[in-house]
Amino acid sequence: MNPITHAQLDWDDQGRPHSRVFDDVYFSDKSGLEETRYVFLEQNRLQERFAALPAGGRLVIGETGFGTGLNFLCAWQLFEQHAVAGAHLHFVSVEKYPLSHADLQRALALWPELQPFAEQLLAQYIAIHQGFQRLVLDNGRVTLTLLIGDALEQLPQLDAQIDAWFLDGFAPAKNPDMWTAELFAELARLAAPGSTLSTFTSTGWVRRLINAAGFKMKRTPGIGHKWEILRGEFLGWPEDAPSPTPAKPWFARPPAIGGERHAMVIGGGLAGCATAASLAARGWRVSLLERHAALAQEASGNPQGVLYLKLSAHGTALSQLILSGFGHTRRLLEHLHRGVDWDGCGVLQLAFDAKEGQRQAQLADAFAPDLLHLLDRDQAQQCAGINLAHGGLFFPEGGWVHPPALCQWQAAHPLIEVLTHNEAVELHRVDDQWQARNGDCVLASASVVVLAGAAEIKRFAFSADLPLKRIRGQISRLPQTADSQALATVVCAEGYVAPARLGEHTLGASFDFTNDDLTPTTAEHAGNLEMLREISADLLQRLGGEQLAPEQLEGRAAFRCTSPDYLPIVGPLAERTAFQSVYAVLGKDARQVPDTPCPWLPGVYINSGHGSRGLITAPLCGELIAAWLSDEPLPVPASVAEACHPNRFAFRALIRGKTTAS
Repeated sequence: MNPITHAQLDWDDQGRPHSRVFDDVYFSDKSGLEETRYVFLEQNRLQERFAALPAGGRLVIGETGFGTGLNFLCAWQLFEQHAVAGAHLHFVSVEKYPLSHADLQRALALWPELQPFAEQLLAQYIAIHQGFQRLVLDNGRVTLTLLIGDALEQLPQLDAQIDAWFLDGFAPAKNPDMWTAELFAELARLAAPGSTLSTFTSTGWVRRLINAAGFKMKRTPGIGHKWEILRGEFLGWPEDAPSPTPAKPWFARPPAIGGERHAMVIGGGLAGCATAASLAARGWRVSLLERHAALAQEASGNPQGVLYLKLSAHGTALSQLILSGFGHTRRLLEHLHRGVDWDGCGVLQLAFDAKEGQRQAQLADAFAPDLLHLLDRDQAQQCAGINLAHGGLFFPEGGWVHPPALCQWQAAHPLIEVLTHNEAVELHRVDDQWQARNGDCVLASASVVVLAGAAEIKRFAFSADLPLKRIRGQISRLPQTADSQALATVVCAEGYVAPARLGEHTLGASFDFTNDDLTPTTAEHAGNLEMLREISADLLQRLGGEQLAPEQLEGRAAFRCTSPDYLPIVGPLAERTAFQSVYAVLGKDARQVPDTPCPWLPGVYINSGHGSRGLITAPLCGELIAAWLSDEPLPVPASVAEACHPNRFAFRALIRGKTTAS
């Protein structure tokens, strides 16, 4: 992986940005607003298309070159003016060199009439790192998915249907990589039937290349100093070109669910509340079933969880998911009360041995310093406010979160009905509806059910084979002292300790694969104190040292839920026996891709297996479930969605010649 770099800008006498890398302007020196509205909004007929959207309808715009976000903000403004209340705008834009927050703020200050939209964008323009970054705006009415990186690395991973394309890279002569046959083939692959396209350039070779990809482009009068521009429509994939490789049927999108958009979500922790919130933002009515008296009573109920990124320098599916999920969660937290519900105090991961130090050095080479950077021992001590035995890796945008506050905020949507004291023991399909039952009592029914109850989802017959395992973890609560107030950041080694929330530090957490009893034990409190000693003997002394008796500590235990490959299990689920029958040929030849549609369990989705990373992965996976169900652009690369897919276990079992997952 290569670390992303921010755009390198110079500013002219009128305060307009100019790219040093491409030696080109971001917008016209005459009127950037007028040009955007004419070239992109008018040529794609967006005003009439926005006005024609029904409640629940959506238009998806794709863009090459996010730049200052001017095109996005103009499209959003037009959408706000002409679309009905229940309609949605989804904007997908690729950008190799994103502007820093300060530069974006400076550029957008040039357009006072866009200020209400620019303010919302700037408030969420946080933790923008490489890969897929999702920003939820206007209470979910507008979604912005930024693909940060090279266009020909990002767009092939996009699973979407684009209704209108804005081609707005720097001029072809300045940035030829954004105007290639390969790129235009990706635009065609992603184009919905009847998709439109416009661009400020009228260069002949550009027009011919776009036409060759399946569009019909024509020159049209330009604006300002541009004599001509191009606009056109997608006619269809060219007959003389090899067809794009379709998704494997067991990872393809299931047929849309008809009728009322009503979903049951079973489980009121981070995964369930996030899923409910993402669906409600899209107009779904949600029945959120929780067996306890309140939300977030199990693993999501700890007083403090850590926004900690365990990344790989090699761009694995898990690392990509964590990077996208971290940004998404970090932006959500802006809606909560800082200091009580969360604190962006940073996270310091100590280099407690040589192997960990080597791993951290590789990460520092692979990622930008505003995501993570190395601190020597003196710098680490200054950052943490306490004495430490080691330096380490610092994540300045990390911190701690009170998970119940995030759950409660997400579940507060008016379309979500929270049903506590409702334990779904069985699920039955009756008249195209799923019924959740406890004995003879029907708790709720809906056309869609999302199982988000960690390892408890194995109680249902059709999800019993999913290889989820429970790992007990215990945290200890330590009263703050006058001396422990110096702790200024979360510090992690084998465990973690956080700055105090409401007068208490959280210390943890143990790992126990064998104990099914959730009663806190003195032995694990003692183990947590030993972890604290390894993090900082100084902090242990500040908290009371030898006076901290394990038997007197308070804490709580809960089960993490994880999968064998440590990726969450997220997406639609197939009927297991039918899957084995339909795709039996895979057991003989794993290279076969039968064109038989997957035997989906209609309306059954999973969001589970988040392990100790739920704060970072569960909210984004709620967006992924909603995208599957609403036929939207997926918020993660296609390869990551496949790596998290529930069907991966049935598929692997067939290839190994087995009939049960392991």
